[in-house]
This record gives sequence, structure tokens and C-alpha cells, in this order.
Amino acid sequence: MSDFSEFSERDWPSHPKYIDEGYKSTTFRGPTKPLIPLQQTLSEVTGPVYGQDSVSALDSDLTMNGRKNGEPLGERMIVTGKVLDEFGRPVPNTLVEIWQANSAGRYVDLMDKHDAPLDPNFYGGGRAVTDSDGNYRFKTIRPGAYPWGNHPNAWRPAHIHFSLFGAGIASRLVTQMYFPGDPLIPLDPIAQATPSVDRLVAGFSLDVTEPEYALGYVFDIVLRGPKQTPMED
Repeated sequence: MSDFSEFSERDWPSHPKYIDEGYKSTTFRGPTKPLIPLQQTLSEVTGPVYGQDSVSALDSDLTMNGRKNGEPLGERMIVTGKVLDEFGRPVPNTLVEIWQANSAGRYVDLMDKHDAPLDPNFYGGGRAVTDSDGNYRFKTIRPGAYPWGNHPNAWRPAHIHFSLFGAGIASRLVTQMYFPGDPLIPLDPIAQATPSVDRLVAGFSLDVTEPEYALGYVFDIVLRGPKQTPMED
């Protein structure tokens, strides 16, 4: 049997609980019985493997990949960062996928019943592959807040969803990125159910900002280990 001890235990207290009373839907879908740990096997450690041939530069530019007859509406922004393993080492060739609402807080999704307008030039999804130093980069539009019905006058803070795969399926992460200074974060049950919510807040960067074009934000992501970026379960 191969030794898979290189994967360390997650820092569970840093992650949201499966059931949180403030986040109502977790009471219906969260597990109520103890979880059963599964021993890691070769398939979790070595796969899946993603190549770069099917991911183009256009995929990471959300200001362009949904454009039909004009530019998308809203504040242009750049989100970049590093994907790191549990030991702080960069993880190259990691597939990073994002999805988000448009600037009015509306998703391109039939299930989204918010009456905010759709943007015909904004699809709201993109993907990129990290380079040899673990870097990823997206151009997009700052998403808007939206109501979500969890409690009276409930609004989700502006956020971007991330899905990542590291070297193996055991290191997959689904998470959300928030923006600094958002007054809705302290009021949001999803954000507040995360003990280490500060790890989900991107940092503004003037170095990443492009003059007269777009503001820049940095969001580094740790796939596993004691400093892991909090994940959605």
C-alpha cells in the first residue's frame, strides 16, 4: 500500500459547521450522524489531471467571454492570487473556476428569481489554470449584493464563488471570496458561520490595479492543512 501521509488533517475549527441555525437551509441538508473517514487511495491523490489545452485566455476574461453587442455594465476589476498547498508551496496546473452574479446582483440561472436586470453582455463564469508559480488571474465585473430570503431583509454580500482542483481530488476546494469593507459581511449568516471568515476577504492591491481601467484584488487560496481557505461542504 502506498503512503499518502503527505496530506495532513484539515483544521476543522476554521471551517463552517455542517449545520448552523442562522443559515436555515443547513438544517435540512447537513448530516446529523457522525461522518465516516475514508482512507485515501491512489485515485484521490493522483487524479483528476487537467491539461491547459482546453482553457484559453478568453475563459479568464469575464468582461469579454459573455459579450454579444457591447461591454458588460459595472465596475471592472481584476482578481489574482496564488494557489498554495498545505505547506505554502505554489500549486501549478490547478484548474480554477469562478461564477458570480452580475453588477445588479443577478445570476444567469433559471433558478434566480431576483427581479434585478440581466446583463446581455455578461455570462458570469470563467476558468483559468495556474502557472508554474501557482498564479491565477481573472478580469471581471464587481458583483452586486442580492436578497436571498434566509431571514427578514436578508442580503448576501458581494462575492465570487471559486472551485479548485489541486494535484488530486482530495484537495478540491469550493469557497467564496468577499470584498474588504463590505457592511453586509457582519450581517450575513453564511459569512458569520465561518470562524475564519477573514481568510475569505480579498485584499485591495494598487499594484494589481490597472490605471484608468480596473481595480485590483488579491485572493490567495490554500487547498488544505492548518491554514486552509475555509470551504463549503
